[in-house]
Amino acid sequence: MTVDAQVKTVLAEVLSLGNRAQSLDGDAALLGAIPEFDSMAVLGVITRLEEVFGISIADDEISAETFETVGSLTRFVEQKTG
Repeated sequence: MTVDAQVKTVLAEVLSLGNRAQSLDGDAALLGAIPEFDSMAVLGVITRLEEVFGISIADDEISAETFETVGSLTRFVEQKTG
């Protein structure tokens, strides 16, 4: 499974998106666009990404730009795993 697909799976699971997850592509907006994606959900997504990818994400690495789109989040994870 690609990093992109895994990130989408994490988002779908943590945010309980159901069928809406199928519409997620690299340009899909996250913060401010998905009602379920609030500050608590951000923490849940970070925790799940750490578990799935075996990475550690420090507080100072997180910015609004990281969670702007599915693509920006995927690129962030790729940098952490690469």
